[in-house]
Amino acid sequence: MVSFEYYRFFYFVAQYKSFTKAAEILNNNQPNITRCMNILENELECKLFVRSNRGVTLTPEGEKLFQHVAIAYEQLSTAESELKKDKSLESGLITIGASETALRLLLLDRLETFHAQYPGVRLKISNFSTPQSIQALENGLADISVVTTPLKLKKSMRHYTLASFREILLAGPKYADFSSKIHHLSELTDIPFISLGQNTGTREMHINYFLQHDLPFYPDIEAATADQILPMIRHNLGIGFYPETLAEEAIKKGEVVQLHLTSRMPEREICLIWDKNRPKSIAVRKLMNALQTANM
Repeated sequence: MVSFEYYRFFYFVAQYKSFTKAAEILNNNQPNITRCMNILENELECKLFVRSNRGVTLTPEGEKLFQHVAIAYEQLSTAESELKKDKSLESGLITIGASETALRLLLLDRLETFHAQYPGVRLKISNFSTPQSIQALENGLADISVVTTPLKLKKSMRHYTLASFREILLAGPKYADFSSKIHHLSELTDIPFISLGQNTGTREMHINYFLQHDLPFYPDIEAATADQILPMIRHNLGIGFYPETLAEEAIKKGEVVQLHLTSRMPEREICLIWDKNRPKSIAVRKLMNALQTANM
């Protein structure tokens, strides 16, 4: 088969109707271009150019060849250009599955920094529960996921801890008197409890915490998303656990109070999850590296 390089030379000679101009653009020399075109004509067993003092024109065979070569060359050039842009992170798309707590506690700040550095990279963020985010990753609907523990991962999944956080028990003004002393969890079971719905990592965490105290966990109110919990607590609908960092401002303003327990909730982690068997684009690998090195 004829070398692709010959077809590249042919494309520029046909495009500019000049061996000299083609040699100049290709940073080559005219005798070499002429030699290669002679070889191409011999290999294809047909005349491709009509040479004259004014330059060259294509024969009917040359025109037919050019129609195909032009499409192939321009597609390859476009592909090369896109790959160069991806490499320099001038373009690209990253799909991220993120749990709401991970998004608010860490990911938004990290993405702000990344986006400022690489504005050409588009970000598609889907707000899921931790199990849903992991499922999206398994189904190939997300490049990476950033979620909170507890985790249940398949063998092909890898994770990296980005940060840790702790939840504290909050109450609205109606239950402010309970904040004056330290309570055993069993002393608060008569107060309505607010939690996320089933099939979330947070709900599983709360179930395990109550079991450690030999108590069943039956929340009175289920919130669809984590950001609904604080307003419900603020309006005295019940008490509930909430990330300490995200509760600081509401506590400072006196909108909610912290209820102190004899044993604190276990520390949780925010983790970056990926599938080691799935190829990653340059943009995805760059973001993964940025997320991990931000902790160092």
